[in-house]
Amino acid sequence: ISLGLVGSEMCIRDRNLIPDFLGPRLWVDFRDDAGFEQSLKELLHELFEVPRYQKPALGVNPFLGGGKGSGAGLAPAELVLQPQRQEEALEQELGPGSSLRLTRIPAGEFLMGSPLEEVDWLDREGPQHKVKLASFFISQTPITQAQWRAVAQWQPRQGERWERELKASPSHFADGADRDQRPVEQVSWLAAMEFCRRLSQRTGRHYTLPSEAQWEYACRAGTSTPFSFGDTITPELANYDGTYTYGNGPKGEYRKQTTPVGMFPANAWGLQDMHGNVWEWCLDDWHGSYEGAPVDGLAWLDRAEQKSKGGGVERKLLRGGSWFNYPWNCRSAYRDHDRPDGAGGSIGFRVVCLPQGPSLNP
Repeated sequence: ISLGLVGSEMCIRDRNLIPDFLGPRLWVDFRDDAGFEQSLKELLHELFEVPRYQKPALGVNPFLGGGKGSGAGLAPAELVLQPQRQEEALEQELGPGSSLRLTRIPAGEFLMGSPLEEVDWLDREGPQHKVKLASFFISQTPITQAQWRAVAQWQPRQGERWERELKASPSHFADGADRDQRPVEQVSWLAAMEFCRRLSQRTGRHYTLPSEAQWEYACRAGTSTPFSFGDTITPELANYDGTYTYGNGPKGEYRKQTTPVGMFPANAWGLQDMHGNVWEWCLDDWHGSYEGAPVDGLAWLDRAEQKSKGGGVERKLLRGGSWFNYPWNCRSAYRDHDRPDGAGGSIGFRVVCLPQGPSLNP
């Protein structure tokens, strides 16, 4: 933590100048000598507990927006506390030559779902509702065939117990020289959860599938447009059936297969392949709308008695669209579903993990 004093008096001039991304009380009023020590202890506790700071560009004042050399600065009588930058990525070793990279997603809130006026809006994408989430890690790309194979071939160690057998090579698109970098597909929700359980047991962390809210929040990366790239999408930005268009977007290539992960531009939070390539499992049970949905970012899971009362077949959430789908199926808000044991050639997944402590998700 570095302390910077501006002005001759140490007091708060205007709390409205504090950007939301800087988090809790970053200003301490020194006029209250009696309460200063306790206030500082609480402040340091909050800064170390919750990761939320992003370093501004060199020379740019994050409070007043002044550029380098502009003369803009903090108002007199303010104390600025700048937290140290916390770990932004997690590298998880899986075996010789194989690792899993996860990106930290900042805590925040967003409007989940799509507005009525969005092109190709569906009832299942509403009503829009505000969701507040804690920070979490999510894999930068969908799980690759190499990553899957490494974990599928693990032998249980003392204290570990596998619940399901995993095929080392379940994918349909597994013949090319670049297969190790292609996303694993033909993976059921049940198999994806076994992958997460093995990671959790081996590493001592808690890995799981993202909740639907975590997935959409990470996909949007602060945007409210149909795609994280804007109002439309092109085959140069994602892998989908490019013979169809969305909005004013152009036609393009239909690749008719998966592509190696990371081929296309990342969103603002560094995540790739959130639109297209493979569908991605979420932890949640399927619901036909957001009526009654959680607002805390947790997975929406039905109790056992609700499932038995509803009858029919259990369904789990899918997000993101795939190489096989139309562009409108790849929108940030589009949602679909399949049976937990469904394992089509366009279905893959990515994982989430919290930086510390147990997972947000069951």
